[in-house]
Amino acid sequence: MSEVLRDLGARRVVVVSARPPDWVPDTGVETLSIPFRDGEQDKNLGAVEALCAEFARFGLTRSDAVAACGGGTTTDVVGLAAALYHRGVPVVHLPTTLLAQVDASVGGKTAVNLPSGKNLIGAYWQPAAVLCDTDYLSTLPPRELRNGYGEIARCHFIGSPNLLGLPLERQIVAGVTLKANIVAADERDTGIRHRLNFGHTLGHALELTTGFAMRHGEGVAVGTVFAGLLAGALGRIGPARVAEHREVVESYGLPVALPAEVSVAELITAMKRDKKSVSGLAFTLDGPDGVDLIQDISEDLVSDTLARMPRSS
Repeated sequence: MSEVLRDLGARRVVVVSARPPDWVPDTGVETLSIPFRDGEQDKNLGAVEALCAEFARFGLTRSDAVAACGGGTTTDVVGLAAALYHRGVPVVHLPTTLLAQVDASVGGKTAVNLPSGKNLIGAYWQPAAVLCDTDYLSTLPPRELRNGYGEIARCHFIGSPNLLGLPLERQIVAGVTLKANIVAADERDTGIRHRLNFGHTLGHALELTTGFAMRHGEGVAVGTVFAGLLAGALGRIGPARVAEHREVVESYGLPVALPAEVSVAELITAMKRDKKSVSGLAFTLDGPDGVDLIQDISEDLVSDTLARMPRSS
């Protein structure tokens, strides 16, 4: 990291870390270390304000930098704080979870949640660098590692098929390369970047309605299965391709069922608040010409499709 900061010309750096101090490489410059914790409980504007207050106390300027070490919620919160402080200071991400390495830390979207929805307050702020070290992943519990595969599984339908069985490093590289290429073509989410939202509309709703008991990658996995069923109901794909959505998700050991305790009505309400919905419900779906964002889908059809999904016991 010291080389990256030297190339940026940073005189000092604030390191915000949800990991032990010895997980953070030497910065080579004057450093303020701020402990943080991963998790949706701190993904809010209060956390952003608190970080910005520490930046100011330290005397951070635009010629300095911020570094985030942790999972996707940490890189999201720190990224937004860096975007807002002094209207933007450089940020370097050190993602330590599979979910963060393959997706959350890449692409420049930074956001925090409101009680009414996920990622509703945010900004575009590209990191100066993202440093992925797969040694961090050896410390993850099995569920957290599997959680990251939710983003890898959905890559099968948006431009990187057949990743299953590849070494983890190659899966990460493929996922990051795919996302980086899409973001480079559409940074502000006005065109093809909608492909990256595949499985996310229902996924975010599942996170919110379960109080984040269902994790992001798990929600995206279930959302991917739903996207296949909905695309089939709309006549965009045939039965074999619908089945492929579930087969791919299951092959990664990911969940395919809706939680038993969440109602269809709750999910519909949450999805109506999704930031991609302009006129009614909107979903990124597979089709004959590839993945596309389909707006204003009938609420009745969405409800019927959700009712057809399996439920966890």
